[in-house]
This record gives sequence, C-alpha cells and structure tokens, in this order.
Amino acid sequence: MTEALKPEREADVVEAVLAARLGGTKLDIVGGGAMAGLGRPRAERRQLSSAAMSGIIFYAPAEMTLSARAGTTVAAIEAAIAEHGQMLPFEPMRPRALWGSDAEPTLGGMVATNLAGPRRPSVGAVRDGVLGLKLVNGLAQTIRCGGRVMKNVTGLDLTKLNCGAHGTLGVLTEATIKLAPKPEAETTLVMPDLGESKAVEAMTRGLSSPFGVSGAAWLASGMGRAFSRTLLRLEGFADSVDDRAGRLASLVGDFGQVNRVTGEESAALWRSVRDAEFIAEPSDRAVWRVSLAPSRAAAFAVGLDETALAHFFDWGGGLVWVATAASETAASAVRRAAASAKGHATLMRAPDSLRAAVEVFEPLSDLGLRLSRGLKQSFDPDGVLNFGRMYDGI
Repeated sequence: MTEALKPEREADVVEAVLAARLGGTKLDIVGGGAMAGLGRPRAERRQLSSAAMSGIIFYAPAEMTLSARAGTTVAAIEAAIAEHGQMLPFEPMRPRALWGSDAEPTLGGMVATNLAGPRRPSVGAVRDGVLGLKLVNGLAQTIRCGGRVMKNVTGLDLTKLNCGAHGTLGVLTEATIKLAPKPEAETTLVMPDLGESKAVEAMTRGLSSPFGVSGAAWLASGMGRAFSRTLLRLEGFADSVDDRAGRLASLVGDFGQVNRVTGEESAALWRSVRDAEFIAEPSDRAVWRVSLAPSRAAAFAVGLDETALAHFFDWGGGLVWVATAASETAASAVRRAAASAKGHATLMRAPDSLRAAVEVFEPLSDLGLRLSRGLKQSFDPDGVLNFGRMYDGI
C-alpha cells in the first residue's frame, strides 16, 4: 500500500478525491485507525486519513453544542466538555478490547459507524445527537447538511443518511453534535442469578418505570462474577438517584435480591458493557452484534444453542453480543437465528478471510440493494470512497 494521504484542510480532501477520481484510484477512508477491524476487509488501495484534520471549531456550553473537525479524538472532545460538566449522551463505543488497537477513536469514526452504547434506548443513537455534517463526496464536491440546532432539516436528511454509512458516501470533515449535562451521580441495581427470560422481564419493567433507567443489561455467569447479573442504571442528581433507586428496588424486588453499586464501580461496569469487554477474549473468536426486539432476546440465545460460546444482553435485551467460532458454519447459524427473531446482525470482529466470505452487515433485500446502489451512484458514481466496505460491489 502506498503512503497514506493525510489532508490537513477540507480543500486538501477535495483535491485528493478529485485526483483519485480522475486517476481511477480507490480510496480507503480512515480516521485514527481505531475502527480498522470493522467492515469487509480493506483492499490494498490508497489510504486517506482524516486524523490530521483535528480541533474543536465551535463550542457553546450554554447551548450544549459543539462543532469539531473529523480527526478530533473522542477523548479530546470528552475532556473539553467535561470541564463544563457535559458529556456525549450516546456513550460512543471504544473498540480497544475487541480489536486490540491502541488508536484513539475520532469524531469522524464515531459518526461514520454510529455505534452507540448502553444509553441508546433512552437517548437515541449517535445519529440522533448529530446536528450537522460537512463532507466531501465522491465527485469531490463539498456538502454541508444540517446545522447547529435540532429543527433544521427539510427534504432528505443527509445528516442521518451519512451516520452509519462507514465513509461510503463521503469523507466526513466536520460534525456538529448535541451534548448533555453530565450526571452528578449514578447507581446500578444488581440482581443476581436471574435466567435470561426473567432478566428481560426485569429489565423491561425497569425501563418502563417512571424512574429514568439509563441502562439495562444482563451478564452471564463467568462475566466478572460466578453468577449472572441483571443491571439497571440510574443517573442524575445524587438525592434523586438515591430516591429513585429505592423505589425501583421495590418495583423489581419480587425478582429476588437487589444489590447496589455506585460511583466509579458502577461507571467501570457500564464501560465494560459498552465496549463488549466481557466477550472480547479469547481474541480468536468471532464477535457479533445483534439488534432485535427485547422480547425475542432469550429465544434468540436459545436458538443459537452451542454456536454461542458466550453472550450477554444490552439495551434491555434489544442488543445481544455473541461470541462464536470464526467459521462460516457459525456465521450461517447466527444469520438463521437472527432472521428467525426478526433481528439484524453485524459481524463486529473476525479474520479477514471470514469477513471476505460472509456478509459483515445485515444482508440487503432486493429493494434495499437497489436503494443502496442508487445512493452510492448519487454520492460516489465512480466508487472512489470505501468501495465494497459495507457490501460487495457498492
């Protein structure tokens, strides 16, 4: 592979994309390299990295709005906003445990992959917190979509369209995001030894309650403890959290014992859930991320039988993390079980050989395939940007 292009300005990105288009070259779009293990295998082609385009452009703490260049690290953004008691509400995933990379995730990678953490059921996905974007499409045209306020969209919402597009429609250069106040305190209620069906029932009751549950997960036995754990997180002002924790404990008390963890112990537990640390080892296993209705989570896990070497639930059962053998046989079993549960499965980690042999993202319907090809043709007709990164030939 030739030396990576590292543009420092948006004009440099335009120039690089135009040169690639005219020269018939494909570009592999990367940020800091933290997400290199996600998607179909990277081809031996010219890399274009946004890592040198970094820095916060605009930050209005009173409006809880921030704009930054795509190469700005998530850690740098979190450090800046923490000084004002604010946070990224959607808890962007850190991939280090899964992919073993020391690279820091960037704003561009966060938006391009749309990977939200445990607060997803209560605050939405990354795309729900992105107010506006700037990007360069495959025609070397600069596009600005959205803005700095929530209600600014007319017609096709290009902002949400590019969140989760994995750089196949454009090279992200800037993003504007909505922030949230950082909670003063957090407490996690822990219910030990619940089976999967009972755990989903308990999590559903917690999430349906008026007590503002911001995280609901189930960890199998052996994931940090010898027994399974069902987790319900509460956040906010300290007095409010304490009061709500007591009332929530009473609400779910008929499921059995209810314990509490607080402060950094609670925060560390949810970081491990967010980053899938509980199934990251052994590292030679394939790891899947399956989204489905919470009511189908337990049956989905049962349907996998021995294919699932390890699994746990997030999002109240709406997200199932599964570790399997890195084989086409196991991949087929996951796909069948996900289809039976009317869910969507993404292969988050696997060797290049497996990611080349099977669909990494949920297979597209005929209509989805036509729409995806049409969008690619509109944004990048020559297939310059991350061609084939999500689906073969697109």
